Amino acid sequence: MSILEKLFSIQSSGSNLKREIIGGITTFMTMSYIIFVQPAVLSASGMNKDAVIVATCISSAIATFLMAFLANYPIALAPAMGHNFYFAYVVCLGMGISWQIALGANFISGVIFITLAFFGLREKLVNSVPLSLKNAIAVGIGLLIALIGLEWSGIIVQAPGTLIGLGNLKSPYALLSLIGVLTISILLSMRIRGAILLGIIINTIIALIWGLIHFQGILGKPPSISPTFLKLDVLGALNIKMLGVIFTLFFLDLFDTVGTLIGIGEEAGFVKNGKFPRARGALLSDAIGTVTGTCLGTSTVTSYIESSTGVAEGARTGLANIITGLLFILALFFYPLIKMISSGINVDKLTLYPILSPALIIVGILMMGNVKKIDWEDYTEAIPSFLTIIIMSFSFSITEGIAFGFISYTILKFIKGRFKEVPLLISIFSILFLLRYIFLK
Repeated sequence: MSILEKLFSIQSSGSNLKREIIGGITTFMTMSYIIFVQPAVLSASGMNKDAVIVATCISSAIATFLMAFLANYPIALAPAMGHNFYFAYVVCLGMGISWQIALGANFISGVIFITLAFFGLREKLVNSVPLSLKNAIAVGIGLLIALIGLEWSGIIVQAPGTLIGLGNLKSPYALLSLIGVLTISILLSMRIRGAILLGIIINTIIALIWGLIHFQGILGKPPSISPTFLKLDVLGALNIKMLGVIFTLFFLDLFDTVGTLIGIGEEAGFVKNGKFPRARGALLSDAIGTVTGTCLGTSTVTSYIESSTGVAEGARTGLANIITGLLFILALFFYPLIKMISSGINVDKLTLYPILSPALIIVGILMMGNVKKIDWEDYTEAIPSFLTIIIMSFSFSITEGIAFGFISYTILKFIKGRFKEVPLLISIFSILFLLRYIFLK
């Protein structure tokens, strides 16, 4: 314990060993779906599924360990959802670019990130975001997490004549999710530590009893990584055609990372006086993770909003990340068991995750508390905050929510003659966002 205290300052962070372990396990359980989603997505570009599984686990572990030691935060990292679809379906399939060159472009984007992290530009951006927008980003991410959970559960579905509607609550998948939400809610109301993790375990047992999932064993031999290891083509990515791809990868990673760090930072109480301590180390971990991931054979690695589940369980230090990272490594050897818990269930051409969805819904509830910290009486603060929240959750994009928030904040402050309240970096990125909407397809 003395060694762990020196490394992670557990007690002074208001945590203890049990909370860190539970938090680390919980974070892994709620983000481990990426181990199985990532190969399914990247295989569309021609990449080897089994190799992508290994690359995903190893790159996630390395980046998560880096976050623990460079920043001492319980914020785990893994290949980003959304970025993987852009990589496979837009760049590779849509533009006809090989996955090797696409990995090369991602590598260049990561190198640019590392450079900016050393100069502190990303750190300055995190600390420049106004307090109202910081809280709005946290709320928006919470709603986004909850919406994903509701869709994964089958409670919310596509509906004719509108975008979404209520699903069949009598289906076993929706029922299992509702039971999970109720179970975690009861445990939380009773102040029981590990409520979210216990809810996942209980849901797994029920799913086995109902026959929704089937026991597939515990141990399995890890597949080979050789089909993707060091197969990136950096020289092929160094051409004019790839400039737009590199910029987009850079842009997406920058604002998804910033949004996630701010959201989780606000939820965990890391943000002090509008500043995010040790932001440089956190952002550097993210950048190195992306570079490492491309070398191993996977798309952009970034901070995961699902880390908020571990934070909700009391995790406050990098020790939780050590637990999460070790579980990513162990997942390679417990492939059958992890697949049973984390893989989706195919229902009417949809993939549902009724075991894990309650955790996401509950986290969305917990993150709504930041809405009371927004100054709703000042419309130059309230309107940008609302746009950040609503666009982020409804567009399914952290980046787009931040863009609408930044642009509206800058415009309203300038019109009111309060332009001194707008940090220079916010003004610059507001212009860049506008140019992106105007010129980029």
